[in-house]
Amino acid sequence: MNPVIRKASFALHSRVLDQAGLLFRASVSVQHPIQGSLAFSNERQYRTMPTHGIGKYKHLLPKEAPKKKKERQQMKQIKTATDAEYGTLNVKVSGYDMILVEHYSQYIHNLCNRLGVKVAESYALPTKSTEVMVMPEQGTKMYVDAILKTHERIVQLSQLNATLCPTFMEVLLKNQPEGIQLSVKLHTEADYQARFKARPELEGLMAQMT
Repeated sequence: MNPVIRKASFALHSRVLDQAGLLFRASVSVQHPIQGSLAFSNERQYRTMPTHGIGKYKHLLPKEAPKKKKERQQMKQIKTATDAEYGTLNVKVSGYDMILVEHYSQYIHNLCNRLGVKVAESYALPTKSTEVMVMPEQGTKMYVDAILKTHERIVQLSQLNATLCPTFMEVLLKNQPEGIQLSVKLHTEADYQARFKARPELEGLMAQMT
């Protein structure tokens, strides 16, 4: 056989095989597209990409203003009485039952709102505890029999009309629950200091520092 013809037939045969291989690969990729995508996804292309800054978002938020420190609560100016109005008054409600004390102070506050009496503040005083000591019939050593807790609430009024005051007090006394004590007095600086719980240890340390 002529060598030229042999080379030509060999080249034609290899070209046919290459085309058959390409067709086979194309058919496989069409029938199994998932395998092709998996093979493509297995290539780890992110190795050459930078990862700094991923997941950070605070630089996108607007800058917040610095928080101000809470200032110490200062005493408000005490209003003086006039010919037509009383000054700053403290309506004090106290008792052993906290629920009754709380409800009665709320009733006073709502009554003031209905009558147009201005309520400056409404707050609670620190609870006071009283120990009841009992001495047995035989022996001299006393022991604690009960602990009574006194709850106090203050409803602070300002600009109470002098003509409305008698009617206002009459309504309060008629609706006063049993076991609840009611008192009305002018507000003083000592009453303001009574709002805060005494801390003798802290006061002693502050005195040493000064």
